[in-house]
Amino acid sequence: MTERTGGNPIVIIGSGLAGGNAAATLRDEGFAGPVVLLGREPGVSFGRPPLSKTYLRSEEELDGWYVRPAGWYADHDVERRTDTAATVDPATHTITLADGQELAYDKVLIATGGRNRHLQIPGAGLPGLHYLRTKAECDAIKAEAAKGRRAVVVGMGFIGCEVAASLTQLGVQVTTVFPGKEPLERVLGGQVGGVVGAFHRAHDVDLRPGDQVTAFEGAERLQAAVTASGHRIACDFAVAGLGIQPEVPGVPVDQDNGILADERCQASAPDVYAAGDVANHLHPLFGRIRVEHYNNAEKQGAAAARSMLGSTAPYDYVHTFWSDQYEHKIEYVGHAARWDEFVVRGSLDEGKLIGFYLVDGVVRAAVGVDRGGDPELDLDGEMAACARLVAARARPAPAVLADECTDLRTLDK
Repeated sequence: MTERTGGNPIVIIGSGLAGGNAAATLRDEGFAGPVVLLGREPGVSFGRPPLSKTYLRSEEELDGWYVRPAGWYADHDVERRTDTAATVDPATHTITLADGQELAYDKVLIATGGRNRHLQIPGAGLPGLHYLRTKAECDAIKAEAAKGRRAVVVGMGFIGCEVAASLTQLGVQVTTVFPGKEPLERVLGGQVGGVVGAFHRAHDVDLRPGDQVTAFEGAERLQAAVTASGHRIACDFAVAGLGIQPEVPGVPVDQDNGILADERCQASAPDVYAAGDVANHLHPLFGRIRVEHYNNAEKQGAAAARSMLGSTAPYDYVHTFWSDQYEHKIEYVGHAARWDEFVVRGSLDEGKLIGFYLVDGVVRAAVGVDRGGDPELDLDGEMAACARLVAARARPAPAVLADECTDLRTLDK
């Protein structure tokens, strides 16, 4: 791989998981030139999963999720700056920072992630309404989460589900309000969503599907949520998990739901790359997709760094993610925004299964619920076998996929 040692630095805009892994990979690959890592948040790059789970429940600190220890950056001549980029000018290879300073670059990686979608309803400015993306936001929720208090969780995507579970485990009485019929229905489908909903109901979470919060009430701080169906839900605080919007600095590159990047993580302008939540990348298997999960940010940041150093390898990672809720683990491999057949191996009623998402007979994705075997670590496990089926564009007969007596590891041969 070509080592670049020009006078201008490689600049990474965004010091989250993707940006931190890009900086680490540049050094791991032998790049000796200057590296600048710009980040809005103080502190070192880390993975965010504990913010909705173990860190929120005060069971774990974040140091185990650091991309590199705090002292690594200075030891490896990576300049960390708490700053934000206002504009990027590919024609002059300069970045204008929020304070007006200019910074020249050789190559630039945009890894700015996303910003929380906020509720635009009456009472949304009341103290007591929280969002979750940063450590500071998590700490604010932790300060509210005392046993016996009441919380409304708005939205039951992955953040909403995990926060609802964690708050419940902390002794908070949780009511959730969300569109659709079941939690995670949009991503996992109604059948698996029903399994997830049963997990929450078993822990006495009050699920309010097919509804939305239209206002918050309170004098000096939030005291109740009012829904479109006319219900008033008394609460001490609320957490809204409405997803994120890609956060793109001013840069003249092609965009559509994020920065459009090719198979090498390169944007439409020379020497501009994108990785992580902000990147709408072209995937050899799935086409153009934007993925907001930990595993993608970790791996795509590293892939973008290698591309900046001259690698021509496509970023072809078969996407995976996981979610822990109570004692249950959900794992997912592949990508399927739509599907025309869903095949179950195991039992929906027992809540222990693998589900396969088929498009024209091809396995595009699979979900495992309490089946064990992390596809990243257990290469002999069922979910790793599912990932190989996705990568191979396999077409097993649905009856074979459903048959517990058939070894999944033999189906991609």
